Amino acid sequence: EVHLVESGGGLVQPGGSLRLSCAASGFEFRRYDMKWVRQAPGKGLEWISSIDSRGVDYYINPVRGRFTISRDNAKSTLYLQMNNLKTEDTAVYYCATGLSAIPEAGTRGQGTQVTVSS
Repeated sequence: EVHLVESGGGLVQPGGSLRLSCAASGFEFRRYDMKWVRQAPGKGLEWISSIDSRGVDYYINPVRGRFTISRDNAKSTLYLQMNNLKTEDTAVYYCATGLSAIPEAGTRGQGTQVTVSS
């Protein structure tokens, strides 16, 4: 059974940085494509980044150049390094299985809150 646990969220000022982690268990992580999606207050899920099993990464334009997705297959962990955060990045961030830009696709964790505010 796929089990994903996100961590690393918090309150940060605009321009600050956070690194999110997603600990995976119950499946062969290294063989799976993975992604991050987010849900801002009052809005639907939004795909933001994916990484395939070989390490090739993809981003939505608003985060390209600011966010970096990576994975450590030895630790079965997915990461999202977020730099130069903006107030519009405030959301609950979820890791999920799969490469698809359809945010509802795949199995998601419980999420971690990121709040960008001065």
